[in-house]
Amino acid sequence: MAIDVREFDVVVVGHGIAGMSAAVSAMENGAKVAVLERAPFEEYGGNTRYTEAFLRLKNETELFDDFESLLAETGSANPDPVLVHTTTGPYEDWPGIVRSMNFTDAELIQTFASSVVPTIDWLKTFGVKFIPAYLAHVTCREDPPLLAPSGGGLALIEALHAACERGDAEIFYETTARNLIQDDADAVVGVRAVSRRNKRIDFMGRAVVLACGGFEGSPEMLQRYMGASAVNTRPVARGGHYNKGEGIRMALDIGAAPAGNYGGYHANPIDPRSGRPEAKVLIFPFGVLVNKKGHRFTDEGPGADHRIYDGVCHEIQDQPEGKAFLIMDDRINDIDEYTRSIFTDQPPVEAQSFDEIAEKFGLPADSLKITMADYNSACRDGPFEPTREDGLATEGVTPPKTNWARPVDRPPFLCYPLISAPILTFGGVKVNTKAQVVNSDGEIIPGLYAAGEVIGLYYRNYAAATSVLRGMVFGRIAGADAAQIQAP
Repeated sequence: MAIDVREFDVVVVGHGIAGMSAAVSAMENGAKVAVLERAPFEEYGGNTRYTEAFLRLKNETELFDDFESLLAETGSANPDPVLVHTTTGPYEDWPGIVRSMNFTDAELIQTFASSVVPTIDWLKTFGVKFIPAYLAHVTCREDPPLLAPSGGGLALIEALHAACERGDAEIFYETTARNLIQDDADAVVGVRAVSRRNKRIDFMGRAVVLACGGFEGSPEMLQRYMGASAVNTRPVARGGHYNKGEGIRMALDIGAAPAGNYGGYHANPIDPRSGRPEAKVLIFPFGVLVNKKGHRFTDEGPGADHRIYDGVCHEIQDQPEGKAFLIMDDRINDIDEYTRSIFTDQPPVEAQSFDEIAEKFGLPADSLKITMADYNSACRDGPFEPTREDGLATEGVTPPKTNWARPVDRPPFLCYPLISAPILTFGGVKVNTKAQVVNSDGEIIPGLYAAGEVIGLYYRNYAAATSVLRGMVFGRIAGADAAQIQAP
C-alpha cells in the first residue's frame, strides 16, 4: 500500500504553547507549517490548556530580579568546575564535551532571559492580555504578584491557534509522531507519524520542531527513570496524559544529547477522588500527613510554597500505594481564606475521632492514634503565623515538623487523601541558543529543533513560573530559525 506523504517547510510536533509559538513564528517567517497533535480537536493544547500559566515577571516589561540566578541554581547538579569554566569563552571555542554537557549553560539562560519581554510583546499582538496573579499557597500573601495571561494557558493557545488558522499552517489532530526521518547526510527532513486506525503518514519538511511535552503520561518512562513507585502517580491535568515522551525518545534515538534531571519532576499533591484538572490540596503544611500504615513520614512544614511541593510529592509517591492522608482539626479555621489553597471539587472527609478517620480511610487505628499522640505531645507553645515561616517546631518526634507545629486534637477533623501528580518532567534534550538540538558530541543535528518540556532545563528543583515561558520563548526562537533553512 502506498505511503501517504505530505510536503511542508516546517513540521511542528505538539500543540501546546511551545508548538503553537513555533508554528506561528515559522509561519510569520514565510514557512508552510504542519502541526501534529495527538489529541482530538476538543482537547488540543497539552498541559498549557489547563494551567494558570504563571510567568516569572513583575509586569510586562520586567523579569523578577532572581530570574537568571534561579535558573542557574536549578540548572545543574554537581558539574565539573573545570569543564564549566571553559564556558567563559566564546561558545564556538567550547569543547564538544562541554557543549553536550548535562547542565544549563549561561548562554542559554541569558538568551532565555533576554527573549522573555520581546516574546510577551509578540503575544500581545495576537490579543493576549496579561494581568497580575498570585500563587495559591497561604504564605504568598506577602509576596509580589507574578504575571499571567488573562484566561490562563487556554487564552495563549486559542490566540495562537487562531493565528494558525488565518495563516499558512495546517493542523493534524489525532496524529502521533513516531520517528524522525533523516536524509543521507543525517539531517532531519521529516516525521513518520500515524493517524487514526494506525494509518501511516510521512510529513516531510526542511526542519522539524519537537514541542510535544515530557513523559508524565508514559508509565513506562516514569518507572524507567523514577523507579517502580512512579506507578503511584498520575498527571496533574488531562493534557499530561497525552505527553508520552515520543519527542524525547525520537531525538535520543538519533544521538541527541540528554539534558535535565531524568529522575525528577515538578508536582503537586492532589486529591485522587477528583477528576478535575489540578485538584491540588496545598494546605498540608498546616496539618499532619500520614501514610496507609498510619505513620508520619515527612516534615510537613519546611515551608508552605512551591519550593517544597516536589520533595513532599516524591515522598508521597514512595509510600504504600503512593497515598498520604492529610489530617487537620478545627484550628485550620484560624487561617483566613485557607480554602484558596484547596482546588479539589471533593469535600473533606469529616470525623470526630481518630478511630473514625482510621475507619473511613482504612488505616490501622492503633498506629494512627499512637502517631497522633506522639506528634501532639511534641508540639510546643509559641506564636503561630501562617503567612510566613514561623519556626513553631516540634521537639522529640521523628520526623520533626519545623514550622506551624500545632496540636491536631480538636474535632471536627477534616481529612483529604493525597497522591503525587507530576506537572512536568525534568528530563529532555540539549539545545543551543537557537533551540537547535545538539548531539552527544556537541554538534548540532541539522534540521532538528526542540522547545518547551522537550528541552532539559531543570535539575533537582523547578524554577517556579518559568515553564510556560520556556515554551513560548524557545518555541518562537525555534520556529523563526527553522523557517530559514533552505531546501537542498
